[in-house]
Amino acid sequence: MEIISKNHTNSLDKAILRQPASKIDKLLSCLHCSLLNNKSVVSVIHLTGIIGKVGSFKSGLTLHTLNSVIEKAFSFKKLTAVCLVVNSPGGSPVQSELIASRILQLSNQKNVPVYSFVEDVAASGGYWLACAGKKIYASKSSIIGSIGVIYMGFGLHEAIGKLGIKRRVYTSGNNKSILDPFMPEKDSDIKIIQNLQKKIHNHFISYIKSRRGDKITQEDKVIYNGEFWSGEQALEYGLIDGINDMYSFLNTKYGDSIKIEYVSTKQSWIKRKLGLIIDIGADSLVQKTLKAIEHNASTNKYNLH
Repeated sequence: MEIISKNHTNSLDKAILRQPASKIDKLLSCLHCSLLNNKSVVSVIHLTGIIGKVGSFKSGLTLHTLNSVIEKAFSFKKLTAVCLVVNSPGGSPVQSELIASRILQLSNQKNVPVYSFVEDVAASGGYWLACAGKKIYASKSSIIGSIGVIYMGFGLHEAIGKLGIKRRVYTSGNNKSILDPFMPEKDSDIKIIQNLQKKIHNHFISYIKSRRGDKITQEDKVIYNGEFWSGEQALEYGLIDGINDMYSFLNTKYGDSIKIEYVSTKQSWIKRKLGLIIDIGADSLVQKTLKAIEHNASTNKYNLH
């Protein structure tokens, strides 16, 4: 530790007093900046919303949209930790895995711990993201869990019949038209989707076990049945590590020795303007509904959450 002599301090005080007010302000400003630059950094990433593509012109949380944010969060000098603020009901299992894997990869490369803080909800894929943290914290009323896989679709074959509509589909594979909402549901279709769900669910379970390990206090049939709980119950079950918020945690762990850096995606002016034009120039409600039905007919078979 460098010891500054009293004479040196007095000389510095006299030197400062001899300076005009504007120069004193500059000196103090530089001193403040110097103190800030000497602090360790904790970067913060907000993971809010649906995971995966939301619509034709909107994107939820995907690795494509978040990769630059994640990389920036791990790029600061004197980086001490990275905090994930999670508020997501889930979504695409693939994007959940890709995002979490990228965070874990950089955490290992940089040897920097990651801490997760759940706000309203971390369910399904949202909990997958939270598990990228070394420790997970939440509020007592946060929603945690829903460790399962769900498929959502609809059946319209009777409705289009009443409207006098006949749909013609030609395929070169026996199962190419699986789960077509304009056709009656088939037992073979149900078996295919259930088999796929089981494989994805097992992969989800393996990931949670690899991240939470012996912390989980309940049997598999309790934890992995798709149920969700309050933060208080999740703590009892070992799904989280404590009831806390990010600022209280950082204050207790680091005090005033850190500087918080918030990292987020920035949308350009032209993209914001383009989005507004798209909304204003959108098709009529009927046209949008018909397009949505056709879109869901072709994509819902892969829409597992």
